[in-house]
Amino acid sequence: QVQLVESGGGLVQPGGSLRLSCAVSGIRFSMYGVGWYRQAPGKQRELVASITSGDSTTYRDSVKGRFTISRDNAKNTAYLQMNSLKFEDTAVYYCKPFIPGRVFWGQGTQVTVSS
Repeated sequence: QVQLVESGGGLVQPGGSLRLSCAVSGIRFSMYGVGWYRQAPGKQRELVASITSGDSTTYRDSVKGRFTISRDNAKNTAYLQMNSLKFEDTAVYYCKPFIPGRVFWGQGTQVTVSS
């Protein structure tokens, strides 16, 4: 059974930083790419960043230069380092492994950027 547990969210002022973690179990984590998504109130869920099994990364334009995705296969964990946070980064953040034909979501972690 695949389980995803996101953590690390919280309340931060504009310009601040947070590091999100996604602990994954039930799959051979190292075999799959992973994406971090976010969903703001009233908006669709969007892909923020992704990392392949070979550590290639992609980013949404709005977070390039501010967010960094990484993974630790020994810990079955993906990370999203978020710097220079902006009001518009406020959302629930989710991770999702890219498993062909299967979709799994965790409970998400709330990130609120507010002064």
